[in-house]
Amino acid sequence: MASDILLPLAGVRVLEVLLPLLSLEVRLFAECLTSVFDLTPPFQWCWPTSARTSGKRSIAVSLKSPDGITLLRKLLSPPAPTAPAPSWRADVLIDPFRPGVLERLGLAPAELLLANPRLIIARLTGFRRRGPYANMAGHDINYVALSGVLPLLGRKGDKPYFPANLLADFAGGGMMAVLGIMAALLERARSGKGQVVEIDMVRSLYSPVISVCPVKRLVSLQVTGTRYVSSFPLVMSRPDLNLPLWNEARGENYLDGGAPWYEVYETKDGAYMSVGALENHFYRTFLETLLSSLPGDLVPSPAPSPADQLDRTTWPALSTFLAAAFRSKTRQEWTDLFLGTESCCVPVLSQHEVDSEGRGPGEPGVALSERAQASGGGGIPAAAPRLTRTPAAASGAARGEVFLEPGRDTRDVLREAGELADEVERLAKAGVVSFGEGTAKL
Repeated sequence: MASDILLPLAGVRVLEVLLPLLSLEVRLFAECLTSVFDLTPPFQWCWPTSARTSGKRSIAVSLKSPDGITLLRKLLSPPAPTAPAPSWRADVLIDPFRPGVLERLGLAPAELLLANPRLIIARLTGFRRRGPYANMAGHDINYVALSGVLPLLGRKGDKPYFPANLLADFAGGGMMAVLGIMAALLERARSGKGQVVEIDMVRSLYSPVISVCPVKRLVSLQVTGTRYVSSFPLVMSRPDLNLPLWNEARGENYLDGGAPWYEVYETKDGAYMSVGALENHFYRTFLETLLSSLPGDLVPSPAPSPADQLDRTTWPALSTFLAAAFRSKTRQEWTDLFLGTESCCVPVLSQHEVDSEGRGPGEPGVALSERAQASGGGGIPAAAPRLTRTPAAASGAARGEVFLEPGRDTRDVLREAGELADEVERLAKAGVVSFGEGTAKL
């Protein structure tokens, strides 16, 4: 594991007010920072997996108590001039609540920034903070539905299909939060000032300029969150641009399952192969490799030709042929056939076949832990992107840490923040803080 001094963002401290959900942005910071902390209510259940708590520390503080609010304010304020060094204070606060909750707790961002001008407050919501849905409950599928992206996803003639909870929760929410916080940290290094970073998973308030090369014009879209990470299909599907890549109905385009040469096919053994032969020279190699391996009775006459790749009238017959062809061999046979070719054809691996570095069966370095083998599970994804000189720390999952006990680090953090032992004991007896199961005594 990389030492703290070598971590890319060593010294930056992130405090997340925890809800019992996964938060990709905090896991990313946990693997690049010295300290990331979950703040949970005392004795509350939280997500008990290494994917949720990897690399973090946990403190348990009640925000329903005036003493708890005072304690949180202290963790978010600059240390007093007389405080011993180093004294624990947060650089970043991640607020996962609905609009207005921090304000009702007496923790309005304007007041927090007045007390600590260097503080960065990331406010992550599902819906826009201002609008008819602002105070409604929602989840990933709802945010994608309001983004204008969901109608682009799915098969021809079928209902729109949502991509699990990856697009809004993790891409439009978590990754956009990381980007916003990193930009605020970079700006703070120049100005010395913090700020509020607002992230919603649907849309936002600024307009990046996207260059659409084929028509040599600039298109401006108001997009962040789900819309921002979906800029490519949103731009490509605009009727006024009439771009062939994405100008048809759902499930009839090059990249959404309409084109037979960009598709997933079932194999003889019930597994799958992926085909992504988008460019014609790759499609030519794909066809040549495929056709050369098939018996004559499986090849139609005339045989598929690279010259007809973009002829949509040939796609239905081509889809039928490729489906039958792939069912004639096992996944391993197809893998061996296409390995090393310029065909853009590789196997579809299950989550149990891929290790933490994204390596599959037969690749060097693949070795699942005994725990993973016993459970039938694959590796926990390693930190990405990878920095070669200052790599991220190994995740808690990689070190075998499965469960972060809520409140486990409360005592240590409060001591680092300058709280006296007698005061910490008083807060514990009052139920304002807790130290995890079996650690109630100081």
